[in-house]
Amino acid sequence: MPSPAFHLLRPACRCTSVVFASPHSGRDYPPEFLRRTVLRGEEVRSSEDAYVDRLFAAAPDCGAPLLLAGVPRAYVDLNRGADELDPAVIVGARAHGHNPRIASGLGVVPRVVAGGRAIYRGKIPLDEAHHRITACWHPYHAALAGLVEGAHAEFGEAILIDCHSMPHEAVDGIARAGVPRPDVVLGDRFGASAGAEIVDGVEAAFVAAGLTVVRNTPFAGAYTVQHYGRPACRQHVVQVEIDRSLYMDEARLRPRADFADFAKLMRRVVVDIAAIGAAKPGALAAE
Repeated sequence: MPSPAFHLLRPACRCTSVVFASPHSGRDYPPEFLRRTVLRGEEVRSSEDAYVDRLFAAAPDCGAPLLLAGVPRAYVDLNRGADELDPAVIVGARAHGHNPRIASGLGVVPRVVAGGRAIYRGKIPLDEAHHRITACWHPYHAALAGLVEGAHAEFGEAILIDCHSMPHEAVDGIARAGVPRPDVVLGDRFGASAGAEIVDGVEAAFVAAGLTVVRNTPFAGAYTVQHYGRPACRQHVVQVEIDRSLYMDEARLRPRADFADFAKLMRRVVVDIAAIGAAKPGALAAE
C-alpha cells in the first residue's frame, strides 16, 4: 500500500483566508514503486520539491492550514489532472489530443524525472495507474477543495498559495546581464487565476525579504492554478516557484549549511502572505 496521500497541518486558530499547499514535496516512496523503477537514490528524487514543506512550515503558526503531499511526484503528480494519462508509459491509456505535459513525460503518472530520465523499463498497467490516482490523487484534492471551500465560507474569499521549487537553471532563458537573476517566479496564468491585488501582495512579501520576483515566465501555473483559480468568485490561486539553489545543494539533494537562515527569511514571507487574508474586524463571510 502507498504511503498516506497527504499530511494536513491545521492552525490552532484559523484566522486567514490563505491556504498553503505543497503537492511536490512528498518523499514517502512506496516499496513496490522502488522495486519497479530503474532509477536509484538521488535520481528518483530529482523531481521532488525537496524541503519546500520546511520552507512553509510556519503557516499553521500564522493561522493558515498547510497541506503537504505524502507520496512523491515520481509516483503520482498531484499537480496534474486525473485524466492526464500518458499512453507512452501506461498500457491501454488513450491520447485525447495534444497535451504538452503528457508529451514531455510529465502526466499524472510521470514517465520521466528531472532531466528526462525514464522512471521505468517499459510500461505499467492501466489498473495500477488508476489505483495511484484513486489512493493518492483524489484524497489530496478532496482535502484541498475542502480547505479552499472552508476558507471561502468563513472569510468570503479563499487565497491558495501553491508552493513549489525550481532548478536554478530554470530561469536561464530569461536572465539578463546587469539585471538581478529571479529568485522567485509567481504564476497566476497572466491574471486568470488571481486578482491583481492578491498577486501584488504575494510579490511584496518576497520583495520585502530581499528576493527578486518575476511573474508567469517561465512558469505560469499548472493544474492547481487552472482548476482552483476563480478570481471573479473571490477564489484566488498563486503558484510560487523558489530557486532551489538558495537553500539546498541541488546535486546531492541536501540542505545548504545556511538553510536555517533561509528558512527564517521564509517565515517572514509566510507571515506577510498570511496577513493578506487575515480576518478584519467586522468582516462578514459570504452568504
